[in-house]
Amino acid sequence: MLIRLLRTYLGPYQRPIAALVLLQLMQTCATLYLPTLNADIIDNGVVKGDTGYILSFGALMIGITVLQAVGNIGAVFFGARTASALGRDLRSAVFARVQSFSAREVGHFGAPTLITRTTNDVQQVQMLTLMSFTLMVSAPIMCVGGVVMALGQDVPLSAVLLAVLPVLGLSVSLIVRRLRPLFRGMQKRLDTVNRILREQITGNRVIRAFVRDDYEKERFRGANEELTGMSLGTGRLLALMFPLVMSVVNLSSIAVVWFGAHRIDSGGMQIGALTAFLAYLMQIVMSVMMATFMFMMVPRAEVCAERIQEVLGTESSVVPPSAPVRQLQRHGHLEIRDAGFRYPGAEEPVLKGVSLVARPGETTAVIGSTGSGKSTLLGLVPRLFDVTDGVVLVDGNDVRTLDGALLAKTVGLVPQKPYLFAGTVASNLRYGNPDATDDELWHALEVAQARDFVENALEGGLDAEIAQGGTNVSGGQRQRLAIARTLVQRPEIYLFDDSFSALDYATDAALRAALGRETADATVLIVAQRVATIRDADRIIVLDEGRVVGTGRHHELMARNDTYREIVLSQLTEAEAA
Repeated sequence: MLIRLLRTYLGPYQRPIAALVLLQLMQTCATLYLPTLNADIIDNGVVKGDTGYILSFGALMIGITVLQAVGNIGAVFFGARTASALGRDLRSAVFARVQSFSAREVGHFGAPTLITRTTNDVQQVQMLTLMSFTLMVSAPIMCVGGVVMALGQDVPLSAVLLAVLPVLGLSVSLIVRRLRPLFRGMQKRLDTVNRILREQITGNRVIRAFVRDDYEKERFRGANEELTGMSLGTGRLLALMFPLVMSVVNLSSIAVVWFGAHRIDSGGMQIGALTAFLAYLMQIVMSVMMATFMFMMVPRAEVCAERIQEVLGTESSVVPPSAPVRQLQRHGHLEIRDAGFRYPGAEEPVLKGVSLVARPGETTAVIGSTGSGKSTLLGLVPRLFDVTDGVVLVDGNDVRTLDGALLAKTVGLVPQKPYLFAGTVASNLRYGNPDATDDELWHALEVAQARDFVENALEGGLDAEIAQGGTNVSGGQRQRLAIARTLVQRPEIYLFDDSFSALDYATDAALRAALGRETADATVLIVAQRVATIRDADRIIVLDEGRVVGTGRHHELMARNDTYREIVLSQLTEAEAA
């Protein structure tokens, strides 16, 4: 999975990678040649007392060292630049794929793990790539070249290498095999820590309200200790690797000096050759150590690559049309025909055979008990979900055939949980219409009953700062700003998903009256729990367990629909309901 991911996203960077490999080859060859020059200086210069020979070959060594440094710097430059570009492209790809997900896919993965995969997982793959470019390219060249150059110095002494290299390879492979499952566990526990931390930050008010600080601290401590325990297990294996490698290095150095001394004593080898052989042995072992360092990172990067590929390989259930409709003939006619929706693997569908018609100039309301599928029904129109049965028609066209920009322009949704982005009041209101003027913004705020608090309670008016999620304004103020944002968009179909629940009755009544005038020619579909909000609607749809159990006006449903009557009388007296 890791190789496939890298092959895909490193394809556009073949030229810098080729330059990097050439530079690494140049600096590695220079590194391999230096011990041979050093041996020549010892045997032919120092031993014989030839100062000229020492100076001339010393100058050559300096030149080769400069060449080595230039190659190394260039390789690191190209490696860092390409690895950073890979990280950028992976983050962009994951972000773009997550943005294409419907609510179903986002719910399947969960926000915490998607954040971890976009940041930490990509970081691990990027780091492995950087290390590969700076270490892994030169390590095999250094190892093979070191063996060849060592054989050139003394063949019998090279038998030590036959014993050293297999021991090193076997030791490293055994440790690496045990690292992979540990790294997988680390990433999963990191997801858990992120999820708990996210919950505790966003749910801080609830935690304080129920005085559950100690409980949440204990929950975070447990998740944190699990991550720590897994990290310690990984660290113990990693800590074992370097002492093991260094032990083999030191023992092999002792063996080379021991046997090399006997070879020099018998006249079969010169002192310079033994010095060069020791240098090549160290280069070979260093290349193995570099590869070992890489192998420590590979298991974690493989796990991260699998997690990234899992996101990239997930197709959204909301598929863009192949031949999108880019223009509508009528304006604002909405029909839902025999719509059904079922989550994958669910025993029962959320919606079953739901049909309704909403026309321009009319207000259609949907009411029902909690869990009856009201919000899901509304989400089918802007394609937050796609129906699994039936069809949703806007101006006679299946919404699945409409161009995304056209659908967004035609349908405006005020969600049940209004979300405001970090910025200003103006930047949030212009989210659906970037070209809106200040006058249009103030008009939308006035209709949404939000002008007064924006002018008087928020410092700066339209330029007042809004925190992420709108946490610096109240729930009712967030709802009114979200309604104003949709009014600025001026769609032909307005969807209000229980968007008045945080308002007091006076503000609710004033807002509905102003909306009635503002949306007189538009199609309005309201989901509400509060009967007072929808009792004057032109048509009321009653949902129960995902089915339509009643359609009509308020007085008609009161007379002949038990479900609606039960909902109304749970909020109003008989006299008020009448």
